[in-house]
Amino acid sequence: IGSAHTGEDIASLRNIAAQWIRQALPQQELFPAEKQWTPLPLVSTDKLRNLGFRYMFIHETLTVLLHRFFFAQKECQMLLDLVLIRIIKPASKLESFALLSGYFGISYRRADFYQSIPVISGLKETVEKNVIAQASKYFSFDFRLVFYDVTTLYFESFAEDEDVLDKEGNILDKGLKRNGFSKDHKFNQPQIVIGLIVTKEGFPVSYEVFEGNTFEGDTFIPVIAGFKQKHTISSLTVVADAAMISLDNIERLKKHELSYIVGARIANLKISEMKTIIQSLIGQTVDEKELAKKDGVSVRMETERGLLVCDFSFKRYLKDKWGMEKQVRKAKLLLIRRKGAKQAKFLKNKRKGKTEIVLNTGLIERTKQLLGIKGYYTNLIDTDDKTIIDQYHNLWRVEQAFRIAKSDLAMRPVYHFKKQAIEVHILICFMALSLCRYMELKTGMSIKAIIRLFMQITDARILNTLTNEEIILRSEISTKTEEVVKKISL
Repeated sequence: IGSAHTGEDIASLRNIAAQWIRQALPQQELFPAEKQWTPLPLVSTDKLRNLGFRYMFIHETLTVLLHRFFFAQKECQMLLDLVLIRIIKPASKLESFALLSGYFGISYRRADFYQSIPVISGLKETVEKNVIAQASKYFSFDFRLVFYDVTTLYFESFAEDEDVLDKEGNILDKGLKRNGFSKDHKFNQPQIVIGLIVTKEGFPVSYEVFEGNTFEGDTFIPVIAGFKQKHTISSLTVVADAAMISLDNIERLKKHELSYIVGARIANLKISEMKTIIQSLIGQTVDEKELAKKDGVSVRMETERGLLVCDFSFKRYLKDKWGMEKQVRKAKLLLIRRKGAKQAKFLKNKRKGKTEIVLNTGLIERTKQLLGIKGYYTNLIDTDDKTIIDQYHNLWRVEQAFRIAKSDLAMRPVYHFKKQAIEVHILICFMALSLCRYMELKTGMSIKAIIRLFMQITDARILNTLTNEEIILRSEISTKTEEVVKKISL
């Protein structure tokens, strides 16, 4: 075992020897101790060195989930570790490798990542297939109903991509980074458009990437029709917001035999249709006590864009009224100041071609009449109004998924410049998002709370300088942590 010069060192070596015997011999003890503790040699503290601590518990837990969700192959471990660190502490790829080393003692070369980009970017279909399998297993997803929306991700750059052309000037590959309508209000920076499909619980099952100057309505049919064709779905209903609807899209939905529930902009209807809806829902009622009795009333009518279902909500009425009154006050204040008047909703030029700004009383009156009224286009003629309205109200699940991706996973800004690297970044974020939503749905906790709970369990690393052995002491796992682990089926 070793040699010693003092009685204290001899005592330490005796304990080390006893521990070695217990570990080396397969024979069980005749009189085992009542409680088994983590074997730790009793040595003087000056023979121990503190090597710091790591967070191996969270790595072990999330790695099991990642293997179950995606791949168990060792070749994919770098990708899975990048997904894992994106969930724990999102950062650039370079900093992610530093965090993996500091938190878990896992080392990767930056060059290995860039060499693997072509392979990783080709895993999108495999990832989606595996995610859908998990959605079917844990959330009974059967393809009948999906929710769709788009968002934009801006780049930490001001240069757009150029199209790749052949000798004749034909486009071989479109530039991905383009300036467009930014949902992040970064209009002077290039961006990409992301279309996301989720289940009724908000669990992501598919996504597509588009050039930054793509109109969101133009993404609707390619994504949904492509999803239907890819998975050979016979019956599919998609729920989306008002930006997705147009006469062209209606015809394409019919062509692909897709059912839809899409938000309608009531203010864009014909005057006669608008009056019919208002009369059917609230009539001439202006008293708020009487309006409260109209809560939940619905009406349907045929239009060129399909069946239009409208309902009145008193809660929505109060919210819309507060918003309208706030905008009217702002417009009146801008009129007095004569500054920034063009940016206000309820202001207009007094005469066409003139610069004199006045209050748009006609628009105010029309907005007042439509307070609390919401419309939905659909081709589900045999479905009752309440089901259509309730399904549309679940559209917030897509927005929730986008908030998690942008806030908790720091999906933007994007720092990559080459197309494949951008695609890999989006793939990593999509994988991380699916795992986050799974844990949130299973536990009822936010992903931040889950990560905070798992990160409380640390592994202290102690080096015995007499034997050069590293001893790991894991902190106690709380009952709450055990409950969470059980809820996520581990």
